[in-house]
Amino acid sequence: MRVFVAGGSGVLGQVLVPLLVERGHEVTATTTGAAKLDLLRGLGAEAVVMDGLDASSVRAAVAAARPDVVVHQMTALGVTHAGTNMRAARYFRNTKRLRTEGTDHLLAAADAAGVSHVVAQSNAGGNGPAEGGWRTPEREPLDLESSTAPREAAESIRHTEAAVLAAGGAALRYGWFYGPGASEDQARLLRERKFPMIGGGTGVWSWIHLEDAARATLLAVESRARGVYNIVDDEPAPVGEWLPYLAECVGAKPPMRIPAWLARMLAGDVAVSMMTRGQGSNNAKAKAELGWELVHPSWRQGFKDALA
Repeated sequence: MRVFVAGGSGVLGQVLVPLLVERGHEVTATTTGAAKLDLLRGLGAEAVVMDGLDASSVRAAVAAARPDVVVHQMTALGVTHAGTNMRAARYFRNTKRLRTEGTDHLLAAADAAGVSHVVAQSNAGGNGPAEGGWRTPEREPLDLESSTAPREAAESIRHTEAAVLAAGGAALRYGWFYGPGASEDQARLLRERKFPMIGGGTGVWSWIHLEDAARATLLAVESRARGVYNIVDDEPAPVGEWLPYLAECVGAKPPMRIPAWLARMLAGDVAVSMMTRGQGSNNAKAKAELGWELVHPSWRQGFKDALA
């Protein structure tokens, strides 16, 4: 198949592109600037500069690639900063636009080019208490009222999911990424004592190694999956359990503890909510319907492997 990966130079795209190539697919991957064109070519893709917020740029790139499948991996987010940037609206601004305007541009271009299937990045990190988190199957649409993600971020995710589902595609709700390219900042923040435990660390997170996320995406592409899938590992865990373990794995001191009231003043409600109220996610649907098998079923061994 001819596969068009929008946002192929991102941390997940850099794992997904060579996997697609290895499986015999012809891949066109995009980046926002010329600096990463050689990187994408080195991964085996036809590399293209594309501005996801420019409808004409998207239309031209998709039309030239003539893909069978479009994979939407466009964001402007870095790796997880454990809520340290959650208070700044600018942290989400461009990603919000890519998940709304960018999604619309990409779907319109895909439709014009006769593309039969779309797979898009969504996010499982905002599952909230009212949703039941990992105890319940995927729900459509995302529950904005119970989400622990910032409202504007949750709204943009919901837009992506609704638009892709209406087009008959698949939305993949990835857990928190770790692995090469995604763990370095986590390790640095822990070593610099900038990744604190908030409150009792009772929020439950679901993690996913980039390799497993890429394999799930490959399966969604090849099976032409439809609907919403949680792409997370087998072991949702409270912050109070995984955060000290992650610090130990990177050779850092145990994380500092900050009471919720102080963290709310310093980092805002979102950081407190994510660290104290998140519920994690369940991967049963992806396993059953995609035939997905995890190489890193638990963050416990995964953290060690990724940070070795």
